Amino acid sequence: MPALSKALDKLQNKPTDFKWPQVERIMLHFGYKLLQGDGSRVKFYNKEKNSLLLLHKPHNPKTLRPYQVDLIINKLKEDGYI
Repeated sequence: MPALSKALDKLQNKPTDFKWPQVERIMLHFGYKLLQGDGSRVKFYNKEKNSLLLLHKPHNPKTLRPYQVDLIINKLKEDGYI
């Protein structure tokens, strides 16, 4: 749990070096299911909240762009997880 807590703290500080595996860990922890779309498109769906987040999985390096970090933060706030 400490790694998850650290990742959440880091996410909320809007880092410029947030990595894709950290996103997957956080979203799966909160009950989102990862659904692969076409190419690099992915969806995180939370059945309990009936909530959907659409993203493009980053390529090399696997670092998210600032707008993606904002989308994730906003979705987790909207769904009441942070």
